Amino acid sequence: MRRPGGRDEEPVLGATRVGDLPQEPGRAAAAGEGGGPPGPVDGDEPILAARVHRPADLLRVLLGLLGIGVVLALATWAIGTTEGIEHDVDAGAEQAPSLLISFAGFASSVAVLVVPVAFAIERLVKRDGLRIADGVLAAVLAHGVSLTFSLWVARMSPDSVQNALTRDAPGGGLTDPVHDYLAPVIAYATAVGMTHRPRWRLAMWSVLVLDGVAVLVAGYTTPFSIIVTMLIGWTIAYATLYTVGSPNVRPTAQHLLAGLRHVGFRPVSALRAEDPDEAERRARRERGDYSEPSRRYLVTLEDGPPLDVTVVDRAQQAQGFFYRLWRRLALRGITQRRSLPTLRQVLEQEALLAYAAIAAGANAPKLIATSELGPDAVMLVYEHIGGRDLDSLPDDEITDALMEAAWRQVVALQSRRIAHRRLDGGSLLVDHLGTVFLTDLRGGEIAAGDLLLRMDVAQLLTTFGLRVGAERTVGAAVSVLGPDAVADSLPLLQPIALTRGTRATLRQLARERSGRERQAVLEATRAYREARGSLPENADRKTVRAARQAEKQVMEEALEEAREPDLLSLIRQQVLLIRPQAPIEPARVERIKPRTLVSIIAAVFAAYFLSIQVITPEFQRVWEDANWGWVIVAALFSALTYFAAAMSLLGFVPEKVAYGRTVVTQVAGSFVKLVAPAAIGGVALNTRYLQRQGLRPGHAVASVGASQLFGLGSHIVLLAVFGYITGTEHTPSLSPSRTVIAGLLTVAVAALIITAVPRLRKSLSERVRTLFAGVVPRMLDVVQRPKKLLSGIGGMLLMTLAFVMCLDASLRAFGWELSYPTIAVVFLAGNALGSAAPTPGGIGAVELTLSAGLAAFGVPEHAALGAVLLFRLMTFWLPVLPGWLAFTQLTRKGAI
Repeated sequence: MRRPGGRDEEPVLGATRVGDLPQEPGRAAAAGEGGGPPGPVDGDEPILAARVHRPADLLRVLLGLLGIGVVLALATWAIGTTEGIEHDVDAGAEQAPSLLISFAGFASSVAVLVVPVAFAIERLVKRDGLRIADGVLAAVLAHGVSLTFSLWVARMSPDSVQNALTRDAPGGGLTDPVHDYLAPVIAYATAVGMTHRPRWRLAMWSVLVLDGVAVLVAGYTTPFSIIVTMLIGWTIAYATLYTVGSPNVRPTAQHLLAGLRHVGFRPVSALRAEDPDEAERRARRERGDYSEPSRRYLVTLEDGPPLDVTVVDRAQQAQGFFYRLWRRLALRGITQRRSLPTLRQVLEQEALLAYAAIAAGANAPKLIATSELGPDAVMLVYEHIGGRDLDSLPDDEITDALMEAAWRQVVALQSRRIAHRRLDGGSLLVDHLGTVFLTDLRGGEIAAGDLLLRMDVAQLLTTFGLRVGAERTVGAAVSVLGPDAVADSLPLLQPIALTRGTRATLRQLARERSGRERQAVLEATRAYREARGSLPENADRKTVRAARQAEKQVMEEALEEAREPDLLSLIRQQVLLIRPQAPIEPARVERIKPRTLVSIIAAVFAAYFLSIQVITPEFQRVWEDANWGWVIVAALFSALTYFAAAMSLLGFVPEKVAYGRTVVTQVAGSFVKLVAPAAIGGVALNTRYLQRQGLRPGHAVASVGASQLFGLGSHIVLLAVFGYITGTEHTPSLSPSRTVIAGLLTVAVAALIITAVPRLRKSLSERVRTLFAGVVPRMLDVVQRPKKLLSGIGGMLLMTLAFVMCLDASLRAFGWELSYPTIAVVFLAGNALGSAAPTPGGIGAVELTLSAGLAAFGVPEHAALGAVLLFRLMTFWLPVLPGWLAFTQLTRKGAI
């Protein structure tokens, strides 16, 4: 390739020429800033996506949901405050002229519809119909959410929430908890971007505030209802924008050329690195790197050497926002900047790091100019350095001299207390002379502490170790840094201190090692079976047991021989050979673990629901009307269920597992059920527990699956048996329930749809096959141990009996009795529906089924409701606190 002036141009692999491109509306003027329009250049730039999903929109959705939760919490607990606010509003409304209130209400009702329509017409005239479509979609969704929320408040919410969001309407009845037109209008105005246009924003929010004040003063709403309405509209708008994407306003190549002219350059052409193809994108995702690569250009000038230009826009700058936010919360002792800095802050940070690195004597691209490219992007202009990054180099080109050159750059940075923070293969650039340059400095730190400097050493050790092995890596590092500096980094040689992509690579290598170990065990087992031959059919139990024990020993020996140390362990071993006294205890850099955060959120969620249930009038009547003697009996039977559940689980685990800790795990399951559907939370917890007790993942899943499968069969058998007995007792007085018939018809239709659609049928069969793949062999192992099998069966029957007796004691606490088969049918039906319901712990479904079942057998409605609430209090709500304590204790000990 040659430049227009006849000078040779350095070839750049993987790039496309940028020149005359179609300009977006409103951008033609910007292209001519600072020196007229750019000259004609052949080529195209990769087409930018029409829409982008902005993390800021998702953050606003989360904030909106949090705001709604805060309002509901205030309505639940600050009852006196809500009533006082409503009283003050009513007192002020009485002093306002009625004619003025009526006129304001009429004018705002008209204007709140006219202003959005006028804005839509203005946008359609300017051919911006897609934005209007986004607003209409947000308005429709907001209307549906408003109706659903209003129905929940009217039918299911606590009385305190109803009192805060509704009041007596002037014409009779109650006001709506959420305005059916105000929330959609707010969603529409937010989604179409009226808030970004000052004049329209002033007009829209003026009429919204006027309308809200008018309906509030007129007595058609409450202050909390207005707040919830605004939050719902705002949240739905940003949820819509995040789902469908916002219009892409990223700068084009014309902006880049115009920006270069604006800062005094005379560009002729630009070569942009091509977007990665699908294979490279997939490889980046496998490495855990979900960030969008920077837009880099090689710009040739009319006179002078070429330039490297990096463009950073808001979409790129927002990539990885939630990951950075989590790192800021999770890591201790590390200086973290704002998770979402402004573009100017990004520009200033990178410029500062570039100048500081060169001043420290490190090889880094020289920054010669910076500029803004409109309100949504900035550019940084560097001197051109030709070369390849470390990831592009083959392994045989990574010599000891190259690694030592890279370590010398790290020494130069650390001599001035500069931390790079991302010393992976993409940030090390090697030119044709073998000189190493440090790039991607925007994430670095000035005046860094010892922890960050040691993390850089640990990161670069891992980066080179992944390419050339631990021995050469440690040797090159020691030759430059010295043994003491390398040894000091060992406590930071842990995955949490490494970059996201490096951790993903280490996980991938761990999966490959695990696959090789599993294959070695299978081959050893197969060879042993072939050499041993089949056992005679009349072999006694002792011979079979000895053969199984010998096979198990062969598997363990094969696993021990095939086990490979991971890279980080190999690096530690190499360093310890040089410095045996080096500290190897990992440093505590993790402030909070994901599991701890989930536990805290779940605890808050549980406390909220528990407090709501306890303060409801229905539960207060339970405390007032129940016979406390039977309440204690119900509590004892409820406690018995956890011991029975532990027996049931261990009955399908041939390995030896501690019974006491298993009981504690079942208690912890009462907390998990509150934050997950009942059929999912218990299975996941028990599987995790068995794995922590030394069972292989496949065996743990198979044991829990066998327990669940056998429990389902016994549940169906017991329901059929007790149903038959109950039917013979109550046949004259019972009639088919419409709800039951409708439910059966719904299940039948769903089954027909699944069996008729091949894709659904295949998906369901694969899930079931995956879940119960090892169940049958596991059950065969259990059958050969009668004591284990009896323990499992006995535990299931004892658990069902304890639940039935608890429900019976709850019913007797309100002065009513039913036969045990009848109570068993009611419980089994309610438990089945609760397990199938998607709500945590089957909330709502269990109460409704149990209450309807007791009422169908002649129990008065108030006694049936009281008995069911007492039963759920003993078996679901009260165990939440000890369950949380047990969950926390097991987590701390690493048992789950």
